[in-house]
Amino acid sequence: MNQHTLSTIDYIVFFVYFIIVSGYGIWVYRRKSGHDGTLEGNSKDYFLAEGSLTWWAIGSSLIASNISAEQFVGMSGSGFAMGLAIATYEWMAAITLVIVAVFFIPVYLKNNIATMPQFLSQRYNSTVAMIMALFWLALYVVVNLTSILYLGAIAISSIAGLNLNFCMYMLAGFAVIITLGGMKVIGFTDVIQVFFLILGGLATTYLALNLVSEHYGTHGVINGFNLMTTHASDHFQMIFKRDNEHYLDLPGLTVLLGGMWIVNLNYWGCNQYITQRALGADLPTARSGILFAAFLKLLMPVIVVLPGIAAYVLYKQDVFGAAEFGSGADLNPDRAYPVLLNILPVGLKGLSFAALTAAVVASLAGKANSIATIFTLDVYHKVFKTDATEKQLVATGKIAVVVAMILGVLIAPHLGIDKKGGFQYIQEYTGFVSPGIFAMFILGFFWKKTTSTAALFATIGGFLLSVMFKFLPTYMDLSFLAPFGFAVQPKGSSIYEIPFLDRMGFVFVICIIMMIIISLFENARGVKTKGLEIDSSMFKPQPSFVIGASSIIVILTVLYTIYW
Repeated sequence: MNQHTLSTIDYIVFFVYFIIVSGYGIWVYRRKSGHDGTLEGNSKDYFLAEGSLTWWAIGSSLIASNISAEQFVGMSGSGFAMGLAIATYEWMAAITLVIVAVFFIPVYLKNNIATMPQFLSQRYNSTVAMIMALFWLALYVVVNLTSILYLGAIAISSIAGLNLNFCMYMLAGFAVIITLGGMKVIGFTDVIQVFFLILGGLATTYLALNLVSEHYGTHGVINGFNLMTTHASDHFQMIFKRDNEHYLDLPGLTVLLGGMWIVNLNYWGCNQYITQRALGADLPTARSGILFAAFLKLLMPVIVVLPGIAAYVLYKQDVFGAAEFGSGADLNPDRAYPVLLNILPVGLKGLSFAALTAAVVASLAGKANSIATIFTLDVYHKVFKTDATEKQLVATGKIAVVVAMILGVLIAPHLGIDKKGGFQYIQEYTGFVSPGIFAMFILGFFWKKTTSTAALFATIGGFLLSVMFKFLPTYMDLSFLAPFGFAVQPKGSSIYEIPFLDRMGFVFVICIIMMIIISLFENARGVKTKGLEIDSSMFKPQPSFVIGASSIIVILTVLYTIYW
């Protein structure tokens, strides 16, 4: 059962996937650029695929860029450790995407926004924009790119029995090939990536649930799911109580009423990596694509969380043994998905291996393209060469892609990403900057009196406040917050800690209050602000969008009611 290699048939299936994606990417590249040469000469076309992506390409690209090793490996590991509750990141993202489509995207498109730093420059000033551009570049390379590379390499190495560093080089190289074709190639190849991702993911889920049912002497995925709910009932709770050992990660109602909104709204609405997919389209197309992504988000826990819970049930029955997961302090939940892939039958293992690789490569390509876009348009073009030609901008973007990927490969092994748990690593460290960024964006959108100084406070002050709240328990007794659920004492610890989602909520509220105070003070002194062009009519969605959005709300209400 413990086969850490791929058979010849598995490799054939994988290379067929590689050839299909690469071949389609080359065809898209030649078709979109060959007749008029615009892809090589137009930076907006290269970075944003302006006017080229269909709604299904936008939706697929959003999911392909978002779903990666952090979900397949990290979220499955969290499913193993804490259960269905981790699905809140996916299901709350679905409703968040609806909000972004209705309120955020119209603002960006109405004001011809190409990058997030451009928005900040247009709304505030160049200083705020440049600080955030450098901040985002560092975050994308040091946290996001490295974690995708490393977690993906760990999974692929454990499945195929290949050297870890070789797997990182392979993933980076494949992603560079796709990224150098520009956003059009990324967007359209992501449609194939998502197909493999969902097909392979569902196949793995099917087999995992079937393994559970067979272990207990029955057959079928329905029986497997019912057995999981019986033998791991504690893994089918969406809202944790304060005595739950995972309360620090998912603190009760905060996932519905608090910091989870900041995580999702910042990620889906204020993130170059994500919004870039829709910024080159017209509003109806962008909204339809985002709604399509929201429906796909509802499906993701089936693909990434249920296999983790199945692995937990089988692990407790000693089907795998300690050799696969470790035990005690050395227990590694992030091994759940790779272990399941290793017991897949020949052929299906190759398909699931291709799905995992597709998810990792698509995310790497999307992240690298966003890094290149911000560096080229917001740093290089603004500071180093203001008179750069379109061709020079595209060439710089391609160089930035390669440099970013090399940095990611060099840095990734030294960050201890696999020690904390991949998914929690990404969420907590991006959470240091999310509250301030989101406060700066949301007031910048809808309150014209917000000043640049206030935005600068959110940028720097938000980060410093996050650091302060992180280390505050070391120097101050926070037990007085425990009755309200805002502090919890981890097992074996003598101090009360603030869950990181609650920390984000506190920082966000402080940033909003301070930004309002600073802005009102400066308004009274006559400081002028630069409001955005906003028309209330642009927030009105089409009837078909309203129907789709309402369906998502109903589905989420039912899910949370059943698994509360």
